Amino acid sequence: MLDSKIPPGAMSDKWTDFKFHAKLVNPANKRKYKVIVVGTGLAGASAAASLSELGYQVESFFFQDSPRRAHSIAAQGGINAAKNYPNDGDSIKRLFYDTVKGGDFRSREANVHRLAEVSNSIIDQCVAQGVPFAREYSGYLDNRSFGGAQVSRTFYARGQTGQQLLLGAYQALMKEVSKGSIKLHSRTEMLDLVVIDGVARGIITRNLVTGLIESHMGDAVVLGTGGYGNVFYLSTNAKGSNVTATWRAHKKGAFFANPCFTQIHPTCIPVHGDYQSKLTLMSESLRNDGRVWVPKTPGDQRKPTDIPEAERDYFLERKYPSFGNLVPRDIASRNAKEQCDAGRGVGASGQAVYLDLADSIKRLGKETIKQRYGNLIDMYQKIVDDNPYETPMMIYPAVHYTMGGLWVDYNLMSNLPGLFVIGEANFSDHGANRLGASALMQGLADGYFVLPYTISDYLAKNKPVDPKLKEHAEFKKCEKDVANYIQKLLSIKGKRTVDDFHRQLGKLLWDKCGMARTEAGLKEALVQIPKIREEFWKDVNVLGSGEEFNQALERAGRVADFLEFGELLVKDALDRAESCGGHFREEYQTPEGEALRRDDLYSYVAAWQFNGVGQVPTLHKEELKFEEVHLAQRSYK
Repeated sequence: MLDSKIPPGAMSDKWTDFKFHAKLVNPANKRKYKVIVVGTGLAGASAAASLSELGYQVESFFFQDSPRRAHSIAAQGGINAAKNYPNDGDSIKRLFYDTVKGGDFRSREANVHRLAEVSNSIIDQCVAQGVPFAREYSGYLDNRSFGGAQVSRTFYARGQTGQQLLLGAYQALMKEVSKGSIKLHSRTEMLDLVVIDGVARGIITRNLVTGLIESHMGDAVVLGTGGYGNVFYLSTNAKGSNVTATWRAHKKGAFFANPCFTQIHPTCIPVHGDYQSKLTLMSESLRNDGRVWVPKTPGDQRKPTDIPEAERDYFLERKYPSFGNLVPRDIASRNAKEQCDAGRGVGASGQAVYLDLADSIKRLGKETIKQRYGNLIDMYQKIVDDNPYETPMMIYPAVHYTMGGLWVDYNLMSNLPGLFVIGEANFSDHGANRLGASALMQGLADGYFVLPYTISDYLAKNKPVDPKLKEHAEFKKCEKDVANYIQKLLSIKGKRTVDDFHRQLGKLLWDKCGMARTEAGLKEALVQIPKIREEFWKDVNVLGSGEEFNQALERAGRVADFLEFGELLVKDALDRAESCGGHFREEYQTPEGEALRRDDLYSYVAAWQFNGVGQVPTLHKEELKFEEVHLAQRSYK
């Protein structure tokens, strides 16, 4: 049975009561405990800094050369909080409601309410760190709107919010490093989780420069390693983003929850070639001032500025008048795809729609738009060689974020005692669709304001680990297993590159398990993925050795994990015979073409247990209960 450990009592009191009843570790004892934190994005960096400030020993692991290179820097549009500075009707309850509804009623209410509660403290924390949020003329912090909300609750720093927030967390992290309280392990990748007697006790790593394989022991392990969107090959994620840490933990017993809940972002620069390596995000914030449209006549190849107003279809405004261009991401993405499938797409490929800033420039002036989105517009112009101040942008949906992740309880601990999972790496807060500007909110909430309480409650109930445990045979066995795995990859000496296999897998997943999914397509994918995986282990070519800096080897290990994980993703999508949020099964839609949930059958978290590569995983269900937000068909009309 999955025990979510949700505290009893009224929803608004659960987190307060939990903090009061949580066990504490006294200051003198905290330095006896060591916590391993993997990842230095917003979740990992804030967690490591916070735990170190409390007095715990902390070791931080990341595969980049600097914590500042974590993928959180790529988040552009903003971070949500229920401050209600614009006095437009926002509140903690409304943020909670919008998030549950936006996730199509597939998230755990208690976690979402806690997230809304601590959101305001995040802004105070970041302002104190010096994060340069945009301000109004009066000096007050400014807010803008994002999809799925009718209030302006998003704090932002132009189109660089993630970067600025990460710099704040990085400063907090490095302050502790300079004190000697945190030990940093750069260019170091986690390749296995060490589990002894059912408890997470450490990790196995490879030094990416020297190839050295090492064991690291701790009283708790925290994974803040991000999402798995790169399983699709083309995504808005950094090329290094991967599933390895969470997947290796899954293979050691941690349940993987809702892997089919992947988010397609509606506002990306379209694909421009067969051998493109990644996609570029254009922030959802642009939908505040940009109007999305296509020509009414299929195949209309005129320049957008030559198409008169009467011959344009502002399809989001037409279909969803209450929210217009600010509908949630899953709805905006599916509608863009529908227009392109109907032949009204634009650009050379016909796989794009227009995002037009002309009306806002006319109303507010070019300088105002430049102040709000200047760096985004510059980035678009450099990539596309077109000027969005004069010509509408072309955009198309792309894989962006993953709502699925390792299963965690209310304490952010997986079903494996001692293994905590934070940020995008866990499943807990966003259900079947994440609202824009909520990723940064969750990462910092978990790291700054939730984990310090919940991990303390866990450690207080367990004595510090005996250093002699490092000599346990399981550590040596895991080291040997990792070394053998690396040698196996290097010994194949095939003819195909790692990227060739990754591209083949990604195209299959995008076609069969992307924006729209069918039973037939998913079953076909489940036949094809094992064949690709088998071919990979026969014919991949990984050059170099394991005792040196070898990026081909790094990628090979990550793609090998994607080839296993991709099968689980498709299995989960096939098993969930309903449409909800980012999981759109064509067989299940309303007469109007919207997602049709089946609450009587699928109102649960699907947590999968690993039974071996190629073996049928075991499904465990956490039933979702809705005490505050009543189940209803989503409507943004």
